[in-house]
Amino acid sequence: MAETTLVIVESAAKAKTLSKFLGKNYRVKASVGHIKDLPKSKLGIDIDNDFEPQYITIRGKGDLLKDIKDEALKSKRVLLATDPDREGEAIAWHLQNAMRIPGDAKCRVEFIEITKDAVKNAIKNPRPVDLDRVNAQQARRVLDRLVGYKLSPLLWSKVRKGLSAGRVQSVVVRLICEREEEIRQFVPEEYWSIEALLQTSEKASFTARLVGYEDKKIKIANEAEKNRIVADLADSVFIVAAVEKKQKRKKPNPPFITSTLQQESSKRLNFYSQRTMRVAQDLYEGLEMGKEGTVGLITYLRTDSTRVSSTAQEEAASFISEQYGREYVPSQPNQYKSRKSAQDAHEAIRPTSVYRTPDSVKPFLSRDQYRLYKLIWERFVSSQMTPAVYDTISVDIKAGAYLWRSTSSQLKFDGYKKVYNDQEGEENKNTIPPLKPDEKLYLLKLEPEQHFTQPPPRFTEASLVKLLEEKNIGRPSTYAPIIDTILKRYYVERVNKQFVPTELGFIVVDLLKENFNNIMEVEFTAELEEDLDRIEEGQMDWRKVIKEFYQPFAEDLEKAQQLIEKVEIKDEEAGKDCPQCGRPLLIKYGRFGKFLACSGFPECRHTESINEDIGVKCFQCGGDIIALKSKKGRRFYGCSNYPDCSFRSWNKPTGEKCPHCGDAMVEKNDRKQGVQVICQNSECKHRQEVSV
Repeated sequence: MAETTLVIVESAAKAKTLSKFLGKNYRVKASVGHIKDLPKSKLGIDIDNDFEPQYITIRGKGDLLKDIKDEALKSKRVLLATDPDREGEAIAWHLQNAMRIPGDAKCRVEFIEITKDAVKNAIKNPRPVDLDRVNAQQARRVLDRLVGYKLSPLLWSKVRKGLSAGRVQSVVVRLICEREEEIRQFVPEEYWSIEALLQTSEKASFTARLVGYEDKKIKIANEAEKNRIVADLADSVFIVAAVEKKQKRKKPNPPFITSTLQQESSKRLNFYSQRTMRVAQDLYEGLEMGKEGTVGLITYLRTDSTRVSSTAQEEAASFISEQYGREYVPSQPNQYKSRKSAQDAHEAIRPTSVYRTPDSVKPFLSRDQYRLYKLIWERFVSSQMTPAVYDTISVDIKAGAYLWRSTSSQLKFDGYKKVYNDQEGEENKNTIPPLKPDEKLYLLKLEPEQHFTQPPPRFTEASLVKLLEEKNIGRPSTYAPIIDTILKRYYVERVNKQFVPTELGFIVVDLLKENFNNIMEVEFTAELEEDLDRIEEGQMDWRKVIKEFYQPFAEDLEKAQQLIEKVEIKDEEAGKDCPQCGRPLLIKYGRFGKFLACSGFPECRHTESINEDIGVKCFQCGGDIIALKSKKGRRFYGCSNYPDCSFRSWNKPTGEKCPHCGDAMVEKNDRKQGVQVICQNSECKHRQEVSV
């Protein structure tokens, strides 16, 4: 047996990075995710045998597993270095069983960051596989399988084939539907505000707003009330009642956790959650950094803790002092409290070294990688800095029984904002001249303005993730796949970056609420999440949790099969006729999205893709460029004047001609380089710079 150690990780990218850190006595293999799972073709859970999962080797992973086993036989020891979370622990457990490694063997290592020192330290401190963490993952997997494989056939028989129901995804769709109902039922209410332009005896002017009447907060409900107040004020004398000057300190935000990273990258970078997690995974697993070699740039990306190691804080303090000055370093390192429900297994998401500044690593990163790394780096560095300081002035002014207020807030010391502008409106540059109590002011004009209350906004990706975190629904690592699933199933649509429920979404939610009240309750779903946490902590038996869930669920399922009547969903007319038989075309839902089909099916089998105008003109004929889908569901672009105009492209056209060869300029999304604007002509190498 060779004196080598086999290290097994999840991804090939991480395996490549580790191979460069470790010496010749180490061999690194990738499991490429799970090697075993529940079968897709059947339930795969023996309900009568205490909910025993029936795991099988994932199709296509047989040769890979055999290769790993063969490598293990050649090695002196095996270390399981899958991701440091429940999923990673479960993968390690399956690998341990497959290679017949004893249950108490210290074979499990965790890499919180992929740097040379962190990896070597982790390898020196292996531990046994944590069965409590494994059981928490098993419990989630079994719960989700029971709900999905029991409820989905019910929806197929009662609503439409191809639908799915999920333990958490159904609750998320419910939240989106309920928000839409709020919006539909919302009745706007009129209200008015009044501002006054005032002037001092020194001819200095400023504005104040009406806030009270007879020591009570004022609400102006309609135009008649506004007119009465304006008339009352016609002969009023404005007198300064109080002047208050203060300094306000605004503390920095904590470093990112998974959910806040998804929220901020959605708001600032326009990244969907899936894109954020994919790019963050690249940054964590390691990238080539020139002379420095391959290195992981951030710590583990799935975390709910704002905790930061003392070593990282000390390095940050040194960097901040060197780059910005001692006044930007707090006397004691900033500490942040995690949410009460946080597992606190790992540190917050931070750069593995603050000395790898965004500008220094930019040449080695794609556009997406650079932008996300910059966001993470700035958020972490700012979290270790002093507060921003504002000079604030608040002036109360009396005009008879009416109270007016003028406020100003101006930045005195930027503090953490030197690095990270959190875009929260702290500054109010209303210039207020020097004022004294009892000073008389002169009214130049009143400016009434009518307003109407607004309905609650639809959820964006950022606001939905924030709500899921607040309600304790799912876990940060599940947010991205949940959102992806409800979009693919057409329960919701994304319209102008907001989630809008479809008719199908409303129907499924109403059906499930009526017949499966427990699993559709936000509180019930949150309690299950807490039970999963207790399983991980060794405080609950996972099979007992499943049993307590399943018995009432099975009873509800049996009743629903008998009580629910078939729901007929009428297809929406497309507003155009079939070119073959003249009957109306209908909007249908298929595997690859919406499409048009003839209402005369099966006699007439005509179908069309639904064209999406992307707002770009064809460079050849001036027609509209539309987004289409191939028979295999792949998106491509073409001219609406087809077949008269033959322009087609897999990449999104910009509407511009190449200045070198005259062909179309297109946006190409390269995994390494990000979005590149290049010439479609493969023989022409012209490309344009894309601003970050």
